[in-house]
Amino acid sequence: MYPLRRNRRLRQNSAIRRLVRETALTPDDFLVPLFVTEGKQLKEEIASMPGYYRYSLDLLEKEVRELYKTGLRAVLLFVKVPDTLKDNRGTEAFNPDGLMQRAVRTVKNAVPGMLVMTDVAMDPYSSYGHDGIVENGRILNDASVDVLVEMSLSHARAGADFVAPSDMMDGRILAIREAFEEEGFTDTGIMSYSAKYASAFYGPFRDALDSAPVDQKGIPKDKKTYQMDYGNRIEALRETDLDIDEGADIVMVKPGLCYLDIVRDIKNEFDIPLAVYQVSGEYAMIKAASEKGWIDHDAVVLEQLTAIKRAGADIIASYFARDAVRLLQE
Repeated sequence: MYPLRRNRRLRQNSAIRRLVRETALTPDDFLVPLFVTEGKQLKEEIASMPGYYRYSLDLLEKEVRELYKTGLRAVLLFVKVPDTLKDNRGTEAFNPDGLMQRAVRTVKNAVPGMLVMTDVAMDPYSSYGHDGIVENGRILNDASVDVLVEMSLSHARAGADFVAPSDMMDGRILAIREAFEEEGFTDTGIMSYSAKYASAFYGPFRDALDSAPVDQKGIPKDKKTYQMDYGNRIEALRETDLDIDEGADIVMVKPGLCYLDIVRDIKNEFDIPLAVYQVSGEYAMIKAASEKGWIDHDAVVLEQLTAIKRAGADIIASYFARDAVRLLQE
């Protein structure tokens, strides 16, 4: 007897597949990471991230205008700080005329409607490449939180819509939220990197910002004492729960593809916007494999991004955002 129910009827052609598709990407899903550097007329390709660039402020202005025209409405800013401005306390991080603060003003002046999020972490400013103050071979938590608060306030004063603490120090969301309330920044949001794993996928990003931990005796060579162990799942729920209680408006899982089980767990457990970061290593692998002719670049990009959204992401931070919008329009 032939089956009465033939699921293939809903797969026969592109029109029906599109009509019944459960998960569909749109430009509104994307947060665009942008790397900023000092100088003028600089658009520096990142060697380990082919096709991705660091921009000087004048070209950053041009880039955000073009992104806005494509329908992308949110950016996440990172800065490459000269070594001469780095120290163990990250003091350049809260310079009111620092590169990040000028970058925020540049974007807001160029495209007032662009949502601006800012990276809040010490590693780009640290002489040791860590997300906190280093003392006697340890990364200090509470003293580092004080720096993160000052950094966040400086970003809010510059005009950031959201700050995005990516450091994984305990208690920093509450400290930042309380400081915002006291200073009158009640509308400034916090997107917390709540479940950020000590991943091997961050290498190209650290190349982009020259922010890798230094290889020096007595200094931790990795970030495993504060970023999460990739073998842990329940811990991600605890971290997320704490950040929500402390005042986070959006929570994030980072990296993306290897952690989609965590994304789904958090989406099932909490009623809060959830971001996922498709990180530099994920980007670089697709680029490398496609350059070898081993995969179809565009098809894999859309498949991975759709998988991230299907797992539960409301927001996807991706270096493929511009590519994805182009592909969706074709």
